[in-house]
Amino acid sequence: MPILLIILLAILIAQVGFWDTLAALFGAVALVVLFLLVLAAAIAIGAYLLFRRVWR
Repeated sequence: MPILLIILLAILIAQVGFWDTLAALFGAVALVVLFLLVLAAAIAIGAYLLFRRVWR
């Protein structure tokens, strides 16, 4: 599996250039980080609402 990733990255670098690929990788990482932040916020809000409901 890792060899497929390396081949895919080599093809991307060859086709669109190093900087475009680097920007795409940073964009993908930023998307994952943003998703995890939104997920953490949703879990925190859900826990807060559950805590308030149980506490009453």
